[in-house]
Amino acid sequence: MTRKFHLAFIFNFTPDDWQGPFGTGGSPWDGKFHTEVAQALERACFDYVIVEDKLMVPESYGGSSEAALRQAMSVPKHDPVPLAVAMGLATSHLGIVATLSTLAYPPFMTARLASTMDSMLGGRFGWNIVTSAETLAAQNFGMSELPPRNIRYEMADEYVDVVRQLFASWDRDAVVLDREKGIYADHTKVRPIHFKGKHFSVRGPLNTVPSPQHRPAFVQAGASPRGRVFAARNADSVIAIANGADAMRRFRADVRRHAEDFGRDPDRVKVLFCVTPVLGETEQDARDKQARMVSSPQFIHDILAQTSALTEIDFAQFDLDKPLPHRLETNGEQGSLDQFQQWGSGRTLRELVADAAGGLVSSVELVGTPDQVATRMGEVMEEAGGDGFVITTPLLRLNRRYVAEVTDGLVPALQRRGLTRASYVTGRTLKENLREF
Repeated sequence: MTRKFHLAFIFNFTPDDWQGPFGTGGSPWDGKFHTEVAQALERACFDYVIVEDKLMVPESYGGSSEAALRQAMSVPKHDPVPLAVAMGLATSHLGIVATLSTLAYPPFMTARLASTMDSMLGGRFGWNIVTSAETLAAQNFGMSELPPRNIRYEMADEYVDVVRQLFASWDRDAVVLDREKGIYADHTKVRPIHFKGKHFSVRGPLNTVPSPQHRPAFVQAGASPRGRVFAARNADSVIAIANGADAMRRFRADVRRHAEDFGRDPDRVKVLFCVTPVLGETEQDARDKQARMVSSPQFIHDILAQTSALTEIDFAQFDLDKPLPHRLETNGEQGSLDQFQQWGSGRTLRELVADAAGGLVSSVELVGTPDQVATRMGEVMEEAGGDGFVITTPLLRLNRRYVAEVTDGLVPALQRRGLTRASYVTGRTLKENLREF
């Protein structure tokens, strides 16, 4: 029996592939280009699109912001929420997921914003839950340094509890719209939450009506062991990175086991693995394209600058043609770091960059024609027992050619094999679409 799986796509609200021959050549800041991408993803029947976000200007690589600003690596990056509104109003079925950090937004504001967005988009909104993993981001919000990872997740667990209670502060049927009696909402079905925890104190109730999903979809990328527990406790969809099908299978099994420990149905926690397909008219064409990208000196420095921003480790200090001198640890994104460094492999830093040809986010190699890649994706899902894929772009830089290759080349090949949906069920919310199979 063919195993059908879900598809998502992730990008930043940043400049597109501005140096490449297939960039837009204009300003991306009006959101039109990204909105057109969302419309293309909807034509291809993706489950959702995520707008990723960071809250600082990186200075890790070389001890300066030069690489980040000169090459537009991780910055400039505009707020994801207005873009999410624009994309949502320009589509009808695609789930729209915005990144909101528990470090930056008070819980009440996140709940109010998510509820409003879900109402505006007819039940298609999702919250990508991040704790933020950068000291420079923490310093933009009144902290002297980033809290340790265990404290960040402790705070995030409590934060999500507050948000859940705020969504539940209005009963689903609280709005009665009784015109004869002149009653808009039944006050007995709206109540304060009086939350007082270790990190947060929120009275409530929420001052928005119950949205179509009541509690919008939760998305979370939990790579570290503690992150997996958090994701299993809270997420409707988990974004994951793994090294190969066997690691994907083990990752998913671990998340599902934790979900069961929390009393959740593990089938309602959809684990999607990040991949960056390289597509060509022939397999050799695709491999040549990948080789050109990986061998570019600028690509090497871009990968290292991005890795430095994610991990707050200065990779400019290491020799490109030697293995890393020791296993690296970070209070930042340890999962991304472990995926990159492959400690014990003996590979040089230059070889590690080549392995990260997708920009740190490819769980398996997908290089070839659309039919070859579609076949391999089906095989990987069978091997890994996973729930789907998140398609990324190299270094999260968009261009029209890549989007067309995916939506008009790869996805039709997947649909012909019965691997992904070919149409939406009218009226479904994002959570309902995720639970369809």
